Amino acid sequence: MERQPVQFLSRDLDGLLDESRSTLAAFLGAQPEGLVFVTNATTGVNTVLRWLQLHPGDELLTTDDAYNACRNALTVTAQAAGARVVIANTPFPLHSGDQVVEAILSKVTPRTRLALIDHVTSPTALVFPLERIVRELAARGVETLVDGAHAPGMLPLDLDRLGAAYYTGNGHKWLCAPKGSAFLYGREDLRASVRPLVISHGANRPLKDRSRFQEEFAWTGTGDPTPFICLGEAVRYMGSLLPGGWPELMARNREKAMAGRRAVCERLGIEEPAPAEMIGSIASIPLPPAASDGRTFLYETDPLQAELRERWHIEIPVVAWPSPPARVLRLSAQLYNAAAEYERLAEALAQSLGASRGRK
Repeated sequence: MERQPVQFLSRDLDGLLDESRSTLAAFLGAQPEGLVFVTNATTGVNTVLRWLQLHPGDELLTTDDAYNACRNALTVTAQAAGARVVIANTPFPLHSGDQVVEAILSKVTPRTRLALIDHVTSPTALVFPLERIVRELAARGVETLVDGAHAPGMLPLDLDRLGAAYYTGNGHKWLCAPKGSAFLYGREDLRASVRPLVISHGANRPLKDRSRFQEEFAWTGTGDPTPFICLGEAVRYMGSLLPGGWPELMARNREKAMAGRRAVCERLGIEEPAPAEMIGSIASIPLPPAASDGRTFLYETDPLQAELRERWHIEIPVVAWPSPPARVLRLSAQLYNAAAEYERLAEALAQSLGASRGRK
């Protein structure tokens, strides 16, 4: 691109994007025509909300597990239209995915226009029973925008069969693609209603073998499209690392996350907080409340997180949930992780939490 920008941007780029999109689409169970590239899942969520036609009194539904940035996007969108955001409180710990479904459906009203639902929640690391949620909401006339930030590469996906109105996911997490690589999926009947946040040349570029949906997202200004082009290669490369390909990789990572959760829970004497079927390659564990330290924001650094990093050289999120001083620890698993790392984490937590309790 730097050596020959005209050649790359004017002649090569469309083909490179199409190749990457085709590989990604097959991996996601989606028609390539339904996928466009965006820089991250938060951008995908904002893009859909930007073009949603709301009226005063309309409702946007989400859960208290929603990613803070996307929940902010809902709030701003609702405020601008005189609508409101409705929050379904999903329990954690919990015993069944039924509790999640019931919590969401209990908040649906005739005014509900759209539901923003996480596939894998960020703070509590739960795999929601998404197919059932989408189906039950559709039966009530409510479309679903899925924040699937963590799902690609963690869970098998079949977006066309899922039937959600929109689905957005990141490539820089479990696909190990560069930051800035993400996608937005639009169901065929709704693609024409969504346009990029930046309107550029694609709005009036003559159509040849692409839809206006594809053309508008393909070029939103001069930037570095390398992350988008890398998505297809990331899918191919990661799938080549084990004999069983992606199914084996996903299964192995899940097994490690489950074993890591078990090691920590057993060492701390904590009951596992969610059923196995709601766990992917990340798992959250409730911890004893933090000491009163003045924290008020979900993402302020917990003193325990700092201690784990400084004393034990373990970098792991400790997130206030559902609000300070309550908190959870979230562990992850990838091929490069080993069982001994989770055992060391369990010991570090036991010593650090024991010491902090002794100081109170």
